[in-house]
Amino acid sequence: MSTSEFDPASVPLRSAATVLLIDDRPDLQVFMMKRNVNTAFAGGMWVFPGGSVDLGDTAENYSDYCVHRSEAQACEALGLDRGGLAFYVAAIREAFEEAGILLALHRGDHSLLQLDSPATIQRFEAHRDGVNAASLDFLEVLNRESLILDAATMHYVARWITPVGPPRRFDTRFFVARMPTWQQPIHDDHELVHSSWMAPAEILALAERKEISLMPPTMRMVECLAQFASTAAVMASAEANLPDIRVPMNGLAAVDPSMAGAASINQAEPGWVRLRPLSSES
Repeated sequence: MSTSEFDPASVPLRSAATVLLIDDRPDLQVFMMKRNVNTAFAGGMWVFPGGSVDLGDTAENYSDYCVHRSEAQACEALGLDRGGLAFYVAAIREAFEEAGILLALHRGDHSLLQLDSPATIQRFEAHRDGVNAASLDFLEVLNRESLILDAATMHYVARWITPVGPPRRFDTRFFVARMPTWQQPIHDDHELVHSSWMAPAEILALAERKEISLMPPTMRMVECLAQFASTAAVMASAEANLPDIRVPMNGLAAVDPSMAGAASINQAEPGWVRLRPLSSES
């Protein structure tokens, strides 16, 4: 199809999920990765772990692996009639594929997965390589290791939709989770070529100096994190399940839907964010 025949409005929205892995080191930091400049989407951008929701990420496949968050609970959190659990599954799966972090519990006693020995680390690195090479299914990893997904500790905090125009458009749900103990994230060295723990203020300063590139939703979520002083404060806000506030892409200023004139605001890229300090003290 020629450029003149391209109809931006015909580009379908793909469901996607992203997770902000946060930790106090000792101040609040978030795990960031740089995408390979040669990747088809967002080449060279610094991103959080995430990607498309796969056809296999369904409640039919994973309901027995998400005992602490049901399909009904996931749909209620995301405001969906169906398909909510798939976003949680996709976020966890993508964190494993891209960052090597698996938010999981042992099926028997529901204890936290710990990658605390060289042999265990090596085994899970092999699992990750297999999943990324499509020679091993993510479900098979859970079965081999007798694991369930720790979806209850991951909280939904935002939704961003790519505006009409680009050849790829995503309806992305953003989640936040504490970095699990006894695990160390590392980029896959293929689609992702560099990674680092970074303070939100540092990320914003680097972006301001044009030393790193961020997509608008990533920038806005980093700005949200910059309002907090600790992981505990972020998680308290996320767990409070605050009402969504629509955020214009041309600035951080939030738009309360109840405000006069709020409905007339023209946004190129709609965003709905519920992550904000619970009080004046972050």
